Parts: sequence; C-alpha cells; structure tokens
Amino acid sequence: MALVFRVAMQFAGLLLSLLGWVLAIITTYLPHWKNLNLDLNEMENWTVGLWQACVTQEEVGTQCKDFDSFLALPAELRVSRVLMFLSNGLGLLGLLAAGLGLDCLRLGESRRGLKKGLLILGGTVLWAAGVAALVPVSWVAHRTVREFWDETVPEIVPRWEFGEALFLGWFAGFFLLLGGALLNCAACSTQAARASGHYAGAETRTRCPYLENGTADPRV
Repeated sequence: MALVFRVAMQFAGLLLSLLGWVLAIITTYLPHWKNLNLDLNEMENWTVGLWQACVTQEEVGTQCKDFDSFLALPAELRVSRVLMFLSNGLGLLGLLAAGLGLDCLRLGESRRGLKKGLLILGGTVLWAAGVAALVPVSWVAHRTVREFWDETVPEIVPRWEFGEALFLGWFAGFFLLLGGALLNCAACSTQAARASGHYAGAETRTRCPYLENGTADPRV
C-alpha cells in the first residue's frame, strides 16, 4: 500500500510540475501581461507582454509590434524576461531529473540511492523554477497596482490593468511549487519505508534463533 501511495505521489508531482512548466512557457510569450482599455475609444484595446505590444481594433483586428530595444524596456520587464527564461530552463531540468528518479522507471533500478537523489534534485529545481516564475509576475502586478492608484496621474489618463498572462504565471508558479513539494515528500517517504523495512528485518533475525530452539526463551 505504501508503494502504491508513493508512486501515485510521484506521478502527481510530475504531472503538476509539467502543467506548471507548460503554463510558464505560455506566460513567457503571451502578450497579455498588462491591458489598457481606452474609455474614449471602447473599440480599441492595448496589451503589453515581455516581447511586444499589441493593439486590437474592431475593424482592423489585432496588430503587434516587437520591442526594438531590450535596454529601453522598464526594469520590471527586463528582469521578467530573464527570470521567466530561468524558470523555463529550470523546469525542464527538474522534469528530466525527477523523471529519471521515478520508482516505476527500471533505469538504474539497482542504484536506489541515485534514484532518490535524482528525485530530490528534481523537486528542488522545480521549486526554484516556481519561485522564478512567481517573482516576475508578482513584481509586474505590484507595479501595475501602484501606477493604477497613483494620485499624481490625472483621472482622465487611462490606467493599465492586470492581463491574463499574470494569472497564468501565478498558476504556473503554484503548480511548480506544489509539484516539487510532492516529489520531495515522495523521496522522503521512500526513505521512511526502507527504514521501517530494515527494522522489521532486524527484528525478525533477532527472533529467529529463539524460534529454532522451539522456545521463546533465549536461555534455552
């Protein structure tokens, strides 16, 4: 029963991590980090991502333009590019390491210590990927809230609001953190199960000599 629970925990952690990694990739390239609705022209909607700005008009459709210079971007967008790339890379490495450490994988089955180490490494790296995904979306959200409630800006000036990519980024970071935690818990439960099996085996070996004498008294 413990083995089934451990394998199920490993699969759940790996699937959640995979989902978080995919969402993090989508968040990186989705041009909807911030939205701007113009009250004077409701048929026009502006969106900004890490790589381009887009405008959607009812008659023309959606037109996007890539940012010309990396250094000309605001600080939060520059850092967000780096951190989201870091999250995507760490997520891939964590998935590979955790996948090689699964109990159901026969590769390296005789080297249990190595598989456990890979599982812990994968869970830890996925944790780092989750943090790297949560930091940029939270920073952009914080700056958006500050600019939205900035009293020095006239009320007639349009304000940026949260885009769909921020919510995807939060979900991605949460899934990566949860998946990494489940993988680490599965690795710890593997160690606990082996320890209990070791103690049970030692107790059986201790009792065997008494049973061979046909009595429970060790003095006979």
